[in-house]
Amino acid sequence: MHFEGFDTLTWQGFAWSLGVTVLAMLALFPMAHRLGLVDHPVGRKDHAQSTPATGGVAMYIGILITVSITTPPSAAVGSLLVAGALLVGTGWLDERHDLRWYWRILIQVVAALILIYGGGVRIEQIGPVFGAGAASLGALSVPLTVIATVGLINALNMIDGVDGLAGTLMLAAMVMVLAAAGYSGNAMLAERATVLIGAIVGFLLFNFRFPGRRRAHAFMGNSGSALLGLVVAWSCFRLTQNEGHPVTPVLALWLAPVPVIDCLTLIVRRLMAGRSPFSADHDHIHHIMRDAGFSPLSTALGLATFTGLCGLVIGQCLRWNVSEPLLLSSYGVLLALWFALTANRARAVAFFRVARFWARWRRSPGQPAADEVRNEA
Repeated sequence: MHFEGFDTLTWQGFAWSLGVTVLAMLALFPMAHRLGLVDHPVGRKDHAQSTPATGGVAMYIGILITVSITTPPSAAVGSLLVAGALLVGTGWLDERHDLRWYWRILIQVVAALILIYGGGVRIEQIGPVFGAGAASLGALSVPLTVIATVGLINALNMIDGVDGLAGTLMLAAMVMVLAAAGYSGNAMLAERATVLIGAIVGFLLFNFRFPGRRRAHAFMGNSGSALLGLVVAWSCFRLTQNEGHPVTPVLALWLAPVPVIDCLTLIVRRLMAGRSPFSADHDHIHHIMRDAGFSPLSTALGLATFTGLCGLVIGQCLRWNVSEPLLLSSYGVLLALWFALTANRARAVAFFRVARFWARWRRSPGQPAADEVRNEA
């Protein structure tokens, strides 16, 4: 196995991004209340106290400064920075004024169009997923790119309900992008992926519930979930739509399976019940795992591990030349299984209770359980 693009400059980008994001987080803490970047425990929010929601702004600052210093300018990266600024700004307004959902969707569509027309970043072919040659999308390229971008942004926003979960899932996705880019010889994307990874790690240092830390010190906020959704969508497009370093688009489906499948399932179920697809409930996967006894730490680590295993298995299948229609069908089967399991909430909770019991039983005696760090809610 040969990896390219992992040189000193690449890891300098990671270090710069990590450091700048951490400094930005520390600088924004005393200004959070003045800027209106505070998440208060009201309504469905069950965290114990008001918490700075500065993660999105800090990650954007880390990415912006690092990219400006360490990577050559390009239309693709420029479009990401402009679209990211638009989403972070909108998220900040949403935190202050609680924008209506259709305004947020409109801005997300505009951000996706900036990627397409400003940076040439789009889905143009979907590979031989139907058993024939690579299928070119033609006129469907723009709408499919917009749908994929907006869908991932909202899927991540929906699953951002447990400390460390959204950030950890996107970290797992970006690590897989880095590995796939390095394996395919796409050194430029590998370099930029390390910058994005550094920003996420810098934020997670304040958001993750490490053993001994009973609550998050900061949230990413709506600006952060929108930014990370955009970042992962952009990375997937740059990974799978690169003629010089081809990677099958089917892989993109398996980079963030948890938020996407969870989102699709709930949207369909809400529509079937005659409700708005954007209505709130407590039926997300992290709510079910909470009811089964999982802590925020074990939820984040468990779902991130599942994400990494999915990417590892699918990547190995591609090396073994497993057909792309079969990999696509497997994704559909996983979606159908989750839909069927969660049709009965009690059954879904029981499933995760068994999984939790099995994980504790497999742990060696004397080793502390990840879920001993309890949820305060």
